[in-house]
Amino acid sequence: MTDLYADRQWLTIPDLVEKLDLTPSRIRRLIEERQLLAIKRDGVLSVPADFLNDEDQPLSELRGTLFVLADARFTDDEAMEWMLSVEESLGTAPIDALRAGRKAEVRRVAQALA
Repeated sequence: MTDLYADRQWLTIPDLVEKLDLTPSRIRRLIEERQLLAIKRDGVLSVPADFLNDEDQPLSELRGTLFVLADARFTDDEAMEWMLSVEESLGTAPIDALRAGRKAEVRRVAQALA
């Protein structure tokens, strides 16, 4: 994994169960429905804490962006790398731009990747 992952806080399924007060199967469903994106880190399925909002719920702006990336044929690993890497045209990582309310701009850049 690249260093960009080391700077983020990561949550495992058990962490998410505790934080979101949901069952493990419901957490997995959120991942399947692309409300969250998870990758395996050291063999453990993990989600960046940045993908949750201040109320510890999945960031609502994330889902549509993940669908745009999936439509562009990004794998989950590629989508995660794109979300967490500084995107030159945004001047920041796409997840940080989403958290700052720049959803339309992030999706425009993601659509241009297709």
